[in-house]
Amino acid sequence: MNFKRHFFKLTLSALACGLMPWAQAQSNWPTKPLRIVVPFAPGSFTDLSARALAAELSEQLGQQVVVENKGGAGGTIGADAVAKSAPDGHTLLLTDNSFVMAAGLYPRLPFDPQKDFAQISAIAESPSIMIARADLPAKTVAQLVDAARAKPMDFMFGSGGQGSSAHLATELFLSVTGTKMTHVPYKGVAAAIAEVIAGRLDISIASLASGMPHVRSGRVQGFGVSGKERSALLPQVPTFAEQGFGDYNMSYWWGVAAPAGTPAAVLQRLNQEIAKAAEKPRLRDSFIAQGARAVTSTAAEQSRRVDDEIRVWKATIQKANIKLE
Repeated sequence: MNFKRHFFKLTLSALACGLMPWAQAQSNWPTKPLRIVVPFAPGSFTDLSARALAAELSEQLGQQVVVENKGGAGGTIGADAVAKSAPDGHTLLLTDNSFVMAAGLYPRLPFDPQKDFAQISAIAESPSIMIARADLPAKTVAQLVDAARAKPMDFMFGSGGQGSSAHLATELFLSVTGTKMTHVPYKGVAAAIAEVIAGRLDISIASLASGMPHVRSGRVQGFGVSGKERSALLPQVPTFAEQGFGDYNMSYWWGVAAPAGTPAAVLQRLNQEIAKAAEKPRLRDSFIAQGARAVTSTAAEQSRRVDDEIRVWKATIQKANIKLE
């Protein structure tokens, strides 16, 4: 027998034997319950969206899908736990903008947000909304900007804490408009909104879900929402773009990722199952009730979003000289 031909056949046989368990694992996935890690405490939209997704995936996959809340350090503890999990498609991370903001806020993250995760899909989006105290003399974004330029630092804005998404959302607005205001951090954006309602703060920027009830009740003014179109939930509030501030387009988003090294076949299946879940009325209606909408994406689109926003938020954090206490 020709030696080269014999060696080639032996090599192919060895490769086939080595690949058989891998291929079988992909065809059998999932082989056990799935775990979706939420890097925040229960009750947030991130938590609620994970539970809504888990309910649909459980039915679709025929496996239990449990949600585990692992909060702390701005979402980095839960994310780190997923990064260090087995890359077999049974442990997922459902997170939000804080994931990309962390890259600029924490100089020594225990993980690399771009290299240690495989992005799977977006799952939800919500516009940001600027709310203002009801008796603020300014009635539009343009009037607020003019007033803030005339009296730098006189206006006060509140957020859910130093380095929170509400803080960075407002710092980005100040950077885009060339204005300066005084930051007042609170333990949670709900507390900051309460201070706007009470008239002790001038403005706050939050997700539509957080600000919408108070605009509807008339307790605060709705100055602007992000996005290309007005929100159907608050059609009376104009977009930033139609008011001449199209460069400001900060939106809240939520997405699903897995540990890097998760097999491509499993990632593709997960993307398909998430897309299927996002079409279910039960999930879509639960998101709408929270001021968000179900959206999905390809893995490549979600990866580009993560990369682009890491650059944006790093630049914003550096320009505003934001340091975590």
